Amino acid sequence: MADFSRPGSLYGAIDLGARKQALEAQARREAAGPQAASASVVDVTEETFSAEVIERSMTVPVVIDLWSPRAPGSAQLSPVLEKVVGDLGGKVVLAKVNVDASPQIAQALRVQAVPTVLAIFQGQAVTGFQQVLPEQEVRRWLDELMKAVEQFYQANPGARPPAQGEGQAQAAPPADPDLVAAEQAIEAGDYDAAIAAYERLLARAPGNEDAKMGLAGVSLIKRTSQLDPADVQRRQENPDDIDAQLDAADLEMLAGKVDEAFNRIIAVVKRTSGDERDRARKHLLGLFDTLPADDPSLGKARRALASALF
Repeated sequence: MADFSRPGSLYGAIDLGARKQALEAQARREAAGPQAASASVVDVTEETFSAEVIERSMTVPVVIDLWSPRAPGSAQLSPVLEKVVGDLGGKVVLAKVNVDASPQIAQALRVQAVPTVLAIFQGQAVTGFQQVLPEQEVRRWLDELMKAVEQFYQANPGARPPAQGEGQAQAAPPADPDLVAAEQAIEAGDYDAAIAAYERLLARAPGNEDAKMGLAGVSLIKRTSQLDPADVQRRQENPDDIDAQLDAADLEMLAGKVDEAFNRIIAVVKRTSGDERDRARKHLLGLFDTLPADDPSLGKARRALASALF
């Protein structure tokens, strides 16, 4: 049985600045009307993963079909998944990911073979399988998933999304202009402009978590944009190369290896002193800002950092 007792976090697994994509995808679905908003099968890329999988999973289970045109099993399983999910009338979304075209998704989700099927709910991977199943078994698996979802809502009635049409009379608050400017700059690839917009917003509202995460995420993306992963991998073999260790941690963070990134920098803090230690500490705090305050990895890393420092 799937365990939904603690909503997890996949934010940052693909793109730590991807909140803009979620907002844009939601706006596109709303503008296209109810039929588009309830589309049950979507093709997902690294650019749209956060919007189409993470954000959607907060209100509806998302089944990810990780497939490859090179895998015969995918040709067998994918049509079955489309049929079974389609029969549920929008109660489940099927997100199709070509792992050859989007390898970073497969890496972040630790996919070992294709086809792999994962169910995401409330931002957490809750159940899945890695073999080709007959239609009857796929239906049974989905039935179990839906039962678990219903049990979650019974235990957490406040989390249940409103019924269609409910609450539509209340207009959504207008988006902050600097937040919009930052999102548009990210879309245009102008990271400096996005950073400036987030900084303006934080000057006015220092406690704005979206701006704080956005600034940290865009800064991370900017400083890693010119890195050569092969070069970083070669340099990181030298534990005394502080630049290499920080670069490697940044790349791990972008790949969703959050704990590995944190542990790498904490290890640097343990074996350094003075300015080098302070530099590593500040770099780690910057990576902390890329995650929501309630992300479970943060508490563990903060305790480990305190232990390393004192």
